[in-house]
Amino acid sequence: MNRSVWLWIIAILITLASARWQRMTGPTHELSGTVSLGGSAIHYVLDRTHAGPGDHRVALGTLPADVAGVTEWKDYRSNDAWTAVEMRREGDSLVAALPHRPPAGKLWYRVRLARGAETIVLPAERPAAIRFRGDVPPWVLVPHIFIIMLAMLLSTRAGLEVFNPRPQFERLVWGTLAMLVIGGMAIGVFVTHYAFGPWWTGFPVGNDITDNKTLIALLGWVAAALALGRSKLEKTWIVLAALVTLVVFAIPHSWTASEPLHGVLDAAGVTVAAPADSVSGAGVGDSAAVK
Repeated sequence: MNRSVWLWIIAILITLASARWQRMTGPTHELSGTVSLGGSAIHYVLDRTHAGPGDHRVALGTLPADVAGVTEWKDYRSNDAWTAVEMRREGDSLVAALPHRPPAGKLWYRVRLARGAETIVLPAERPAAIRFRGDVPPWVLVPHIFIIMLAMLLSTRAGLEVFNPRPQFERLVWGTLAMLVIGGMAIGVFVTHYAFGPWWTGFPVGNDITDNKTLIALLGWVAAALALGRSKLEKTWIVLAALVTLVVFAIPHSWTASEPLHGVLDAAGVTVAAPADSVSGAGVGDSAAVK
């Protein structure tokens, strides 16, 4: 294989690794783990995003019959007391509902499980934060994800083009710029609108990290495009744009948010609520591309 093919292979591997990293560190990635309660191993998955109408269903499955549970929640960044709702049994599962919030609204929540005299809290150190959003139609979301991934691939490949003896930057640079404009801006504003209401929440009207990351990457490639054929430093501008894009898209969407420890949030105590007769909102959406 010639050098260009190897550079494409390397670019694809970097892009896939970056996508995996974004997925694992993003705010929509669920919290999961396995704990021991009364001698039994219990696996849990706690969602951190809810798409669409209805309350959010919290469910823990494959639990011994003598395990009881309570779900506690409070509004995000509030000093309110925890609201505790007894989880009800559905077969070998315990379920409860978190009350729906408007798009971009968030709750802290945690689950207490008891078996005999032993009690555990999930997650162990700090609560989970769940954000509510509207449904993003597939005809918007799928092209957005595909084109943004293509932009990342072209960006990485453009940066690697410096290793070719006779680099050909023009198509890669303009292709990257076009994909960022189409996927990140033209389609991205529809994703934001369907999910949260506004069309744009980054600079200068807001400080949303996802919108600002797209804007920074776009400006980097505008600078690289302007340097094509006009500057002796065009290679430097292109490599810098590729590195900036790689770095900003590697920043987790939730890097500015760290959930407080349980003890910090316990000062107001716990208010016990009556369990709901039904648990709605069973349909939950989750995507790495949605903020």
